[in-house]
Amino acid sequence: MTKNILNTLKKINADKPPVWFMRQAGRYLPEYRALRQKAGDFLTMCYTPEYACEVTMQPIRRFGFDAAILFCDILVIPDALGQTVNFVPNKGPVLDPIDFKTLSLENLHSHMAPVYEAIKLIRSQLDKEGFKDTTLIGFAGSPFTVATYMIEGSGTKDFMKFKKFLYGQPEEFEALINLLVEATAQYLIAQIDAGAEVVQLFESWAGAVGGEAFEKYIIEANRKIIATVKTAHPDIPVIGFPKAAGYYLKDYMHKTGIDALGCDFTLPLPFIRDELQSVMPVQGNLDPGILYAGGEMLDRQVREILFTLKDKPYIFNLGHGIHKETPIAHVERVLSLIRED
Repeated sequence: MTKNILNTLKKINADKPPVWFMRQAGRYLPEYRALRQKAGDFLTMCYTPEYACEVTMQPIRRFGFDAAILFCDILVIPDALGQTVNFVPNKGPVLDPIDFKTLSLENLHSHMAPVYEAIKLIRSQLDKEGFKDTTLIGFAGSPFTVATYMIEGSGTKDFMKFKKFLYGQPEEFEALINLLVEATAQYLIAQIDAGAEVVQLFESWAGAVGGEAFEKYIIEANRKIIATVKTAHPDIPVIGFPKAAGYYLKDYMHKTGIDALGCDFTLPLPFIRDELQSVMPVQGNLDPGILYAGGEMLDRQVREILFTLKDKPYIFNLGHGIHKETPIAHVERVLSLIRED
């Protein structure tokens, strides 16, 4: 058996698409919840190689996904650069106020050493447990998205504090983006050195800006990262996921150097097929809300994705991360529909 995802990323179509889910290792799994309770803290799980390996393996054992994605978080980058990050129960990530004088690349790799060790453990464990054909995906948050958290100090709905800084202090913002570009590129290269076979860039807040800011801080920042990664590892595929990029999606696809495009759940399937999949392999785009709801709508939507995108290479995935209360039976149903004879 060959690695279906790697074949797809080489533009080789398959009768049945490979499948994995964003956030496939998470709170909807009882085995994850048990380990989280044992670890006591989310970042402890990320920075303990044995825990990160175990969590990454859980959905592979249960569902046989075609890819295992490293269990970690996009905010380990600011943490490594010197801005302390905490995950507060029922609130999410909280970052200390940003101090540009203390941000530095100096400790990047020493801070991330447990993450690299986790990747080595995951690859070894996949082989040991008979999942040699499961692709190992590494990832990072893209600079613009990571910068929003660093400036806001947490998640945000309106981005006003962030935008005041973006537009009011452009020189400082550009310096921050440049630092994040360098950190992210080196982090991804080290993940690949450790055993990642594909990497994905998460631009979760691509829909927060447009115009010149999108071109400069999303397209150009991602282009620089991918060029640096490809210089070190020219054969490693890069998947870009610019959530809610809308009008700018084609520019992102054509200018960044990605090998495949992650599609969010707002994109119509005919548009994906005709305008995006005609250019490169695509990934997505089942609505996590439909997966959560289940039933006839889930069956219908899965079949529609399978039918619409079947003629060219694609990876079946969600259009965003799986919801924490998603019934396991709904995930099993999707896999059954994809893999049925």
